[in-house]
Amino acid sequence: MNLLALDTSTEYLSLALLRAGETFTFDVRAGQTHSQIILPQIQALLNAADVQLKDLQGIAFGAGPGSFTGVRIAAGVAQGLGFGANLPVASICTLLALAEASGASKVIACLDARMGEVYHAAYEKMSGEIHSAWQAVLAPGLYKPELVPAVQGHGWVGAGSGWQTYAEQLSLIYGEQLHAVQSQLLPTASAILRLAQPIFAKGEAKAADEAMPIYIRNRVALKTTEREQGLRL
Repeated sequence: MNLLALDTSTEYLSLALLRAGETFTFDVRAGQTHSQIILPQIQALLNAADVQLKDLQGIAFGAGPGSFTGVRIAAGVAQGLGFGANLPVASICTLLALAEASGASKVIACLDARMGEVYHAAYEKMSGEIHSAWQAVLAPGLYKPELVPAVQGHGWVGAGSGWQTYAEQLSLIYGEQLHAVQSQLLPTASAILRLAQPIFAKGEAKAADEAMPIYIRNRVALKTTEREQGLRL
């Protein structure tokens, strides 16, 4: 199976390409240049893997939550490439991608959502007869860091930028339930690729026009007073 995965939900551009069992990756801190460099870098990755877009069986993307501009870029690129090559798409939640990237089996995924809030979810990997699969213990939501919901049990791993920005507030809530914290972890295209493979294998991917972002927060713009305060979405 040949698949392309991409994520632009953070300041990084992350790409991964699966070709006949071999994975090619590209990750760079893009800042605000995602839209300028993503298509050339996808082409470079295709060239490195010696495949063409028409040789793929699908495209997966980090659908959010994350940067509003970033998740729109990812959805737009997945949609455009999917339309152009008649390929199905799979949208993957970035919080789930964090859990997958952590290497742990019990993850409290938390991304800095700006404006004093966090995107938050909790996942546990459940072992099945054929393969393991993630189960959402707490569905993705938007919270003030001091108001995130509780989880049961111990051995949890905290993952994502929210744990760096709001370490004190989150640690007060989860305390001794934590086994470790990976505050530098980002959703990666490699993790998205792994999560997407079963979706394509089962024929559950969607048409390109269904490549929609996951926002959670409904606001797409700041008030003038909020911009003057240095707040960001």
